[in-house]
Amino acid sequence: MDNPILEKEINSYMIKIYADNNPLNPREEWDNFGKMVCFHRNYKLGDKHKFDIDSLQEFLEENKNKIITLPLYLYDHSGITMSAKPFSCPWDSGQVGIIYATYEEIRKEYKIQRVSPKILEQVKSRLLSEVEVYDRYLTGQVYGYVVEDSKGNDVDSCWGFYENPKSVVQYCEENVVKHYDYQISLAI
Repeated sequence: MDNPILEKEINSYMIKIYADNNPLNPREEWDNFGKMVCFHRNYKLGDKHKFDIDSLQEFLEENKNKIITLPLYLYDHSGITMSAKPFSCPWDSGQVGIIYATYEEIRKEYKIQRVSPKILEQVKSRLLSEVEVYDRYLTGQVYGYVVEDSKGNDVDSCWGFYENPKSVVQYCEENVVKHYDYQISLAI
């Protein structure tokens, strides 16, 4: 195993945070709400789809009042990163696709009849979150933890945290360590 990127002792436990070297692709392995349609000559990005650029534009035109879309931009320079906002470098970046949800899917998901502006803001936030998670996957910002007891024995581990390492430590503090402290208190 690689060296931990972050270590923190909590009570009698040592929490070690590692890069997840084999994370799941959230666009293939997860049940996402938005549909991510991307086109790139060098990478397979986003979700599997049957669109070409013309059929996607036709789909968007036919559904322009029944769909919410966000643009997807890719920056490709010594690695790739994706965002729903354009990057400042015009040479190594550009729009690579969209993420969308239809009003029909929104009504079904939220169990509503009318798609209000408030619901659209919630959906937009959800789509942005999906883009951020996918970007973490693309940029290798996925982590796992190992919790060791005072004797150096592994007592717990978990992988696939698509957030920053400090958030993973916080998760361990709030959930994992409290669980083991509680288990120990029951045994005493």
